[in-house]
Amino acid sequence: MSSLDTLDAIIFAISIILPNLILMGLGFFMRKRGEISPIFIDQGSYFVFNYCLPCLLFFSVVDSQVDYGAQIPLILAGLLVTLLLFFGAEMYARRFIAASRDQGVFVQGVFRSNMAIIGLATVANAYGQEGLSIGAVYMGVITIVFNILAVITLTRDEADTKADIDCSTHATVQTKIQKNTINANALIGSRMKLVAKKVMSNPLIIALIAAFIYKILPLPALTGVIHKTGDLLAAVALPLALVCAGASIDIKSMLHLSGLSMQASIGRIFIAPVLAVIVGLLFGLQAVHFGVLFLMVASPTAAASYVMAKALGGNDVLAANILAFTTVFSMLGMAVGVALLRGIGWI
Repeated sequence: MSSLDTLDAIIFAISIILPNLILMGLGFFMRKRGEISPIFIDQGSYFVFNYCLPCLLFFSVVDSQVDYGAQIPLILAGLLVTLLLFFGAEMYARRFIAASRDQGVFVQGVFRSNMAIIGLATVANAYGQEGLSIGAVYMGVITIVFNILAVITLTRDEADTKADIDCSTHATVQTKIQKNTINANALIGSRMKLVAKKVMSNPLIIALIAAFIYKILPLPALTGVIHKTGDLLAAVALPLALVCAGASIDIKSMLHLSGLSMQASIGRIFIAPVLAVIVGLLFGLQAVHFGVLFLMVASPTAAASYVMAKALGGNDVLAANILAFTTVFSMLGMAVGVALLRGIGWI
């Protein structure tokens, strides 16, 4: 690779990562100056998640000329990467992590990436509208998988705990078996209900499904006031999300990592991107699809991982530390990875 190619690769990497870092830095700076409050961060994040990002995804799909059949290899590659990370982290957690409320948080920190904010923003910077449309389709499928796997890993030990509490030392073996079976069945049912509820109420998934249905049906193109309003909301999504993400960074928590935080961060920052490259090569993905896969997988741990951990009784402090550390350092890893892959000519 010539020095000119190397310089081109470095410039490309900087051009797609630096805008995100600047906006996150702006959010951090404004929070330090007291110009952004925790209430603003919460309300801004809510506004982005429930209104702006759904508009961005909906109109990205509706306006796209993407061949959806051509996205199948990319989606299959993403599913394989996600499942490999999930089951690999599960095996590691069961072997090396004692506390059950830490295990699920660790696993989620490894496999669940921030596709909706960091991933989409970097893909848009790298590939423009085409990349954004491809990324939206990819995210629509993988987000559903993320939610299902997150509920599974954060609630998996509950059946054993309930069974141990319910079965007294004087109970017969038959009674224990019956109670274990009842508890296991109840847990499976509650998991399925929780997964279904989260999937069906997720604004991003609703927007994507609506967009796919709109594309399939012979409906007129959206123009005029509706499209203009959607465009305005969509334009707010990524900048505001990045500012809120930067304002949420806690340097003190980030620098006081526990052993588990560091181990999960290593999985997200190093192992996940390397696995994405290997799977991308195995699937023979073309340059844009390869780039979308890498950027989506190499993104920091998803902000939703903290919310899920807290809601389902996981170690929310551990989740916050993983989120903070990977939010900063995954961006640097993405820049290095993009520069290398661009220099080689794979993306």
